[in-house]
Amino acid sequence: MARIEPLEPPYDAEVGAQLERMMPPGAPPIGLFRTFVRNLPMAQAMSGWGTYELSRALSLSLRDREILIDRTCARCGCDYELGVHVAFFAEKAGFSEEQVASLAGGMADDPCWEEDRDRLLVALADELHETSTVSDGLWSRLAERLSDAELLDGLLLCGWYHAISYAANAAAVEPEEKAPRLLAGSPLP
Repeated sequence: MARIEPLEPPYDAEVGAQLERMMPPGAPPIGLFRTFVRNLPMAQAMSGWGTYELSRALSLSLRDREILIDRTCARCGCDYELGVHVAFFAEKAGFSEEQVASLAGGMADDPCWEEDRDRLLVALADELHETSTVSDGLWSRLAERLSDAELLDGLLLCGWYHAISYAANAAAVEPEEKAPRLLAGSPLP
């Protein structure tokens, strides 16, 4: 049961306009965003950064972005946000079922990860989650394959989705109807 009930329609004009900005055209607002608009100034402030993180302006590819988001959400035990991203983006990112399962509960060296870049991104999300930094060895390997802009975007993307995971978990946002449940109820060790 949600700890903060998401707003339900009809929305006042300002809330409705904010929810429209947060969703793709024509898509109904998800529960997390309907929860966030309970604090409209906060939701408005978050929009610029959230829009950037999911836009083409981000230096990372959609696949790179979704590896980092999905793994971060899994590590935080956020089945809500992991399910939303798998439902909306897994096919666009070219993830196999094995890769989705690995992001939810596997390891960077799982055989489904054929590309070194993919393995490194999973490892990046894991190290940031475990240590709040990146070891010199992993950083060197990442820096051989990612630009400075991609590295910075990756670091902040993981941090952003820690914050989103914390909010969704603590507010007990109810799962979206069309989003899969991928976690067994607890974050990865």
